[in-house]
Amino acid sequence: MAELLRSLQDSQLVARFQRRCGLFPAREENPGENGAGPSEPATGVPEVPHLPSNPQAYVEKYIVKNYFYYYLFRFSAALGQEVFYITFLPFTHWNIDPYLSRRLVMIWVLVMYIGQVAKDILKWPRPSSPPVVKLEKRVVAEYGMPSTHAMAATAISFTLLISTMDRYQYPFALGLTMAVVFSTLVCLSRLYTGMHTVLDVLGGVLITAFLIALTYPAWTLIDSLDSASPLFPVCVIVVPFFLCYNYPVSDYYSPTRADTTTIVAAGAGVTLGFWINHFFQLVSKPTPSLPVVQDIPPLTTDMLVLGLTKFMVGIVLIVLVRQLVQNLSLQVLFSWFKVVSRNKEARRRLEIEVPYKFVTYTSVGICATTFVPMTVLLLTPA
Repeated sequence: MAELLRSLQDSQLVARFQRRCGLFPAREENPGENGAGPSEPATGVPEVPHLPSNPQAYVEKYIVKNYFYYYLFRFSAALGQEVFYITFLPFTHWNIDPYLSRRLVMIWVLVMYIGQVAKDILKWPRPSSPPVVKLEKRVVAEYGMPSTHAMAATAISFTLLISTMDRYQYPFALGLTMAVVFSTLVCLSRLYTGMHTVLDVLGGVLITAFLIALTYPAWTLIDSLDSASPLFPVCVIVVPFFLCYNYPVSDYYSPTRADTTTIVAAGAGVTLGFWINHFFQLVSKPTPSLPVVQDIPPLTTDMLVLGLTKFMVGIVLIVLVRQLVQNLSLQVLFSWFKVVSRNKEARRRLEIEVPYKFVTYTSVGICATTFVPMTVLLLTPA
């Protein structure tokens, strides 16, 4: 078993997968050959214990011999990144099913928090370069095990499948196929981009499967959170903030704590927003709670235009709220701790980073679930 685990953690296994998919480091081929990938200056790479002493390994040129795999896995990698979740999850809430979106957000927050914390506790290194070609630069300062991209993709796809199979009428085999394809593509993209070993990816999938099985009996409780007592908002704010503020201390700065705070705060804001809607009766006709079996309505031009309009209005409001609350919270914290406002390093301090991130993205979550639906109702003709 130990030998199997070591082989799954071997960087050579990742490198062989990349070569089979037509991705090579430039030094192994003729640098003048067509298909050379872009290079970036070797600057800003942190000197951290699990990184090699030569930062050029992370910014080297690479050669692409199979552009089908290149674009397929680069696109698949984007499906596991923040830009996808900050668009897909709000779109689901505004245009498809608010109760379904809440389940997705809650499970997503749970698996991401556990995955991020596990990374900084285990401190397993990412694949070494060479021999692996690394295509992403932002996460080189983070540890590898488990792959949170694999965890998020598995959690979103299979939570969506499990939650909709008793709510909407569609072929289960089709839904299962889509869930498997989506999660598999994201998992393979983590190998192709050189960000994770096979063990990292398998570990992320297995941890997520365990968490889904463990929490599934409590999913109906999630659906009734908006009818909780008036003391519920206090728990929604205090407990997540405590978890973020007491995030495992790292030997060096990495974006994991900030990213985790962003995710947890957004989840807290969404939960609080649902409670506000119920307590103050802001939504006149609430969507029936799960499960309610119904046909998937056909997509019409009017429905498409209305959905895109809701999405654009929602994104604009979210961006405005995010910018306003972030600037205001930073000004308050900088003044309180007597820090120069233009000092970018000050934002990384625990007492500043966690509060401003938490307040900002809790506000974003509340905005997405309360202000955006109310604004859309006002703008939509009766």
